[in-house]
Amino acid sequence: MDTLRGMRTFVRAVELGSLSAAARELRTTQPTASKQVAALERELGVRLLQRSTTHLAPTEQGRRFYERARRVLEEYGEAVDDARGLSQTPAGVLRVAASVSLGVLHLNRLAQMFLARYPQVEIELILNDRYIDLVEEGMDVALRLGASLPPNLVARRVAASPRGLVASPDYLRAHPPLREPGDVAAHNYLRYAGASEELELTGPDGTRVRLAADGRYRINNSLAIRESFALGAGIGLAPAWLVQDLIDAGRLSWVLPQWRAASHDAYVVYPARRHLPARTRAFVDFLAQEVPELPGFEAVPENV
Repeated sequence: MDTLRGMRTFVRAVELGSLSAAARELRTTQPTASKQVAALERELGVRLLQRSTTHLAPTEQGRRFYERARRVLEEYGEAVDDARGLSQTPAGVLRVAASVSLGVLHLNRLAQMFLARYPQVEIELILNDRYIDLVEEGMDVALRLGASLPPNLVARRVAASPRGLVASPDYLRAHPPLREPGDVAAHNYLRYAGASEELELTGPDGTRVRLAADGRYRINNSLAIRESFALGAGIGLAPAWLVQDLIDAGRLSWVLPQWRAASHDAYVVYPARRHLPARTRAFVDFLAQEVPELPGFEAVPENV
């Protein structure tokens, strides 16, 4: 059998969640794709996929084989490109992950810019607020904000986004003035559901204060929090990347602008591999250049 072809079909079936989708992408038929995976299973002597009429998922052996098979296919693709003199030309499918809010507001636009620059690259942009394992889920690159990073990943810090209190002008006109941090207690505070009920701010002289940060409304999505601020539902803490365009448009204002919370650090994250495909290297460098230029982000002293 053609082992490489079977591996490629299996890998894409796992990534796309469907043999039919893998067959369409690889320009073959679903029965042919199924036969290729079945032949691969016979050759290996293990079952790789659990199939039903509505669901496909790798077995434990399949999940472990997928991780290695994907790397083998990448190495093979690089070897072919090198032999053809194309190793420096970004090409192929790039799978990118980010949170929903960051993806919708910023990364989607950057992905379009990258595609225009590199016509041989395809991008699958996966937006999910759930923390995902890049290696297990077959992702090439992620743009993450201040999250703890596992040891099997490389993280390159590319930008920072200040955080402070925001509210709409209409809300501020209709409620008691905010002159110092303690005044926050008299206001409806909007926060991310599950986040700490305590707010820590640092003043211009380095003074730190801790405040109770709770209100009648908690939300588990940053885009919904952003909209609630604009609707005048309350005040709350926001990173500049989430609200800078609304502030520039006059729909939101910084509250107590001399008092800030810890910034959001932006990291470009990718699996630790000896050789990165040209498309991955190019995208990592592209994000390192473009993210600091986005509204609400600032350059950091060193891109590490």
